Amino acid sequence: MNGYKVDYHIHTTSSDGNMRPVEIVKQAKDLEYDSIAITDHDNVDGVQEALLAGEAVGLKVVPGIEIAAETEAAVGLHILGYNIDIENHELKEFLKELIENRKRRNTALFSTLQEMGYDISEEDIKVGKNSFISRQLIAGALVGKGYIENAKDAFGGNILGSPQCRKIRKAKPQAGAAIEVIRRAGGIPVLAHPIQTRGIGRPGSEAFFKNMEKIVKQLKLQGLGGLECYHPDQNEEQSKRFVEIAEKYHLHITRGSDFHGDDFSKAEETAEYR
Repeated sequence: MNGYKVDYHIHTTSSDGNMRPVEIVKQAKDLEYDSIAITDHDNVDGVQEALLAGEAVGLKVVPGIEIAAETEAAVGLHILGYNIDIENHELKEFLKELIENRKRRNTALFSTLQEMGYDISEEDIKVGKNSFISRQLIAGALVGKGYIENAKDAFGGNILGSPQCRKIRKAKPQAGAAIEVIRRAGGIPVLAHPIQTRGIGRPGSEAFFKNMEKIVKQLKLQGLGGLECYHPDQNEEQSKRFVEIAEKYHLHITRGSDFHGDDFSKAEETAEYR
């Protein structure tokens, strides 16, 4: 394949992915990628391993992160950070608070699931490859214990989608604060998978794009540097609209597979390589 082959949105076992950083780097090299970014949720624990593996095999690895945040109007967003200094003190302190927020949410969630009759605990996730615990990994553990057949079933109305579980929310930082800490760590903040944004209209509708542009305009004032225009959840027409918004506000245009799996060769291609 001609052109520059990249994937700037990849998760590893340092968050809720299924492959170790070194495994992804080796496979990406075999697949002739020119550059990849490791962007685990709310932590940079897998970055150093990926950087060392990249040096060993001759693949450019971008140190990154994905931070769950929200706007002042409580609209949930994910902010990607690229080329960050993972040893930056402010970043480390910021991430410590995110870890504590997740722990508090998970403690309440496990307690509620136990009350609902689901015998599941933190140890059911930690016995696997991941020490990071997300709702997705909890859903996977429910499958492993035979409560449901498919992880997606957990998010229906009876378990994680139940009123009891839905009201248990993880405290999130303001999007502006996430952008600032990425900037202070020398990085470029990018709005991830904008099509996934909820509460601003039906995804892909004119109302949605109008409200999304308002959000992007505000985030730009706060230091946003890019927009993930190409993502598996975004079709060609939606990607074009996001490119138009990115160009209007002079933002970097990025692409990523949002990979979480166990075979990087199956990471979905979301854009032409140019």
